[in-house]
Amino acid sequence: MDSRLLNGLRRINHGLAILIGIVLLGCATIVLLDIVLRQLGSSFGGTDEISGYVMAIVTSWGMAYTLLELGHVRIDFLRATGGPKFRAVLDLLAMVILAATVSLIAIQSWPVLERSLTNSSTANTPLETPLALVQTPWFLGWVWFAIVSWLTFVSALAMVMRGDYGRSEAAIGVFGEEEEVLK
Repeated sequence: MDSRLLNGLRRINHGLAILIGIVLLGCATIVLLDIVLRQLGSSFGGTDEISGYVMAIVTSWGMAYTLLELGHVRIDFLRATGGPKFRAVLDLLAMVILAATVSLIAIQSWPVLERSLTNSSTANTPLETPLALVQTPWFLGWVWFAIVSWLTFVSALAMVMRGDYGRSEAAIGVFGEEEEVLK
């Protein structure tokens, strides 16, 4: 079941990553068109603001994908010195700290969105972008990252409790560099 859950999360995050890529390509296209228009004496205006919003949103959503692809940076100088059980404990410790930190970020993001919704806040820019329009997908990205983090931790914990250290390491271990360190 643990592998099925993680594979399901990977499929969902893969689809989200494709959507994020499309959004980034669209944003880059708009910025490029604005640059060309500026050379011709015109401009869309606000592309710097819009691209900032897009980066905040896609970053919050892309974090969960990066987690499941073992792409987050970790400092693992101690990890390589121990056996499978020791590595599993360090991996679980890293995972629970990450999940708790991301949960705290998600929880603390809510008052920001709530204030914008309550006050109908807009950006202090010429576009006067309704902030809730931007903060809602940003907040939901952090919530999704927290959910994925906790589900990944629980799945890996179940694997470790069964003594399946190899699968746990494949789910929450490090990617790539460990083989180089161990050689």
